[in-house]
Amino acid sequence: MHASLQQARQVLAEQAFSALLGTELLDYQRGKATLRLKVKDDLRQQYGFVHGGVLSYLADNALAFAGGTVLEPLVFSSEFKINYLRPAGGDTLLAEATVIHAGRNQAVVRCDIYDCREEQRKLCVAAQGTIVRSPPPSN
Repeated sequence: MHASLQQARQVLAEQAFSALLGTELLDYQRGKATLRLKVKDDLRQQYGFVHGGVLSYLADNALAFAGGTVLEPLVFSSEFKINYLRPAGGDTLLAEATVIHAGRNQAVVRCDIYDCREEQRKLCVAAQGTIVRSPPPSN
């Protein structure tokens, strides 16, 4: 059974790094997940743009959440590729991830991250990754 948005938000809240950054899960439905991150000044690099590591974290997490909608209960990122298309300098990042293919044990997921300021959204990152179902824990 697919987890609810509330259950998925609880999982996000249990990720200490996500809680530290203030990441929010806006949408969580079969094959899709959307994360939002309000940009604080300490997430920016020396030129005022969002640090690439922050963008990479956001892509990785959005990919995993979307993959988790089809591979529950436990999933991990096996790999991902990221293209930084333009610097992100706005006040909010929006990561929209969609499953493009799913099998029994892995899913291929695409994620677009938008740099948002005021009413404007600009695509700043395109990422794609493979999310895998975790094997059962061994005792």
